[in-house]
Amino acid sequence: MDIDIEAIRRVIDEAEVFVVRFAMIEQRLLVDTRPDTAGRPYISMVPPVNSAEERYHYLRQQRPDVSPPGQITVFQWPRPIAVMREMGVWRFIEDRVASIGGDPSRRDADAALREGQRLERADLLAAIRGGEGYETIWQRGR
Repeated sequence: MDIDIEAIRRVIDEAEVFVVRFAMIEQRLLVDTRPDTAGRPYISMVPPVNSAEERYHYLRQQRPDVSPPGQITVFQWPRPIAVMREMGVWRFIEDRVASIGGDPSRRDADAALREGQRLERADLLAAIRGGEGYETIWQRGR
């Protein structure tokens, strides 16, 4: 699957609020570049929702001091999060939030990256072990 890095970069550079959907995990990366009263943007791994209205409601709960955005842009990342970092896409995201909130926002981005990678590892282990939502194709011999 080809990934249009330039189109993704345009979203990261231009959208006020964007959500990244990942192929391997249900959680999303939510980035709201609008500064709050402390001058910080928002970046975090968040649970999936069933509709745009639910996402707007979630954002209002997380950022009550910031008005609702005009729109939320969503794009799919079809590969593991580590590939996002290897291809430089994560750096675009990190640089965008750091340009608004400085080093604290860069640390927030790093925490979101680590959480996404942790979730992917947990999902992979569940797949291997036949955890919730998975079935193994073999059984341990007795």
